[in-house]
Amino acid sequence: MLTIFHNPRCRKSRETLQILEESGEMLEVIEYLKEVPSKEELEKLIEMLGIKPEQLLRKGEAIYKEQFKGKTLTDDEWIEAMVENPKLIERPIVTDGEKAVIGRPPESVKALLA
Repeated sequence: MLTIFHNPRCRKSRETLQILEESGEMLEVIEYLKEVPSKEELEKLIEMLGIKPEQLLRKGEAIYKEQFKGKTLTDDEWIEAMVENPKLIERPIVTDGEKAVIGRPPESVKALLA
């Protein structure tokens, strides 16, 4: 089963969702702005992605520019910032339970398809 952390207002997220739906794979859609991942869930996603928390940030978001630009935070502090401000989380994230990819470009999710 695949899981997509989705924002329906994002074109890349919608394109990624379409690829997944067309694949016929079982799919769980989590609108992460409504169902915000917990700190533990976010830590697991970051581990599955094999990146540092700061690499999952959307640095173009107004909230980043206003509150975080130029700041040096620990990994734990970046994760807390994303939990408190989920708009900071890059999207979409797709996981197969063991691995995860960011759907930018949307075609990158094909790596998780059987």
